[in-house]
Amino acid sequence: MDKSAVVKTEQGRISLDDYFMEITKIVAKRSTCLRHPTGAVLVRDKMIISTGYNGAPRGLKHCTEVGCLRQKRNIPSGKFHELCRGAHAEINAIIQASLNGSSTEGAVLYCTSFPCAYCMKALINAKITKIIYLEDYPDELSHEICQESPIETVQWLHR
Repeated sequence: MDKSAVVKTEQGRISLDDYFMEITKIVAKRSTCLRHPTGAVLVRDKMIISTGYNGAPRGLKHCTEVGCLRQKRNIPSGKFHELCRGAHAEINAIIQASLNGSSTEGAVLYCTSFPCAYCMKALINAKITKIIYLEDYPDELSHEICQESPIETVQWLHR
């Protein structure tokens, strides 16, 4: 962890937001996506309820094994999300919470990038209240949908 990348509290500890965002960056390192490795952490009541990273569904070959269809077809980032064998980090975090019996209602999502439109719709339905993300993502529809929703978004600048 780059010590200059986090802000310490008066007690000499990093903030909870920095803590969860650092974990999110580590989760992204498990991604098998060749173009845009992404990590997500769902937090409720200051506790992690699930994590997710982008990669192929269980039991299927990952892009690291078979290559990237989006790369082969020169599909720009933020377009035609359905042309990918991977499930997105945000969706995987919601699925993990469900499999573990944890409600996502009222949770905060920490994510390495702003969610795409598909993930944003799932996050709204999962009753996520806030998204804290590192990088923006070029998906205009996602931003439009989010603006209509009650979800608060914050771009995390403490890198």
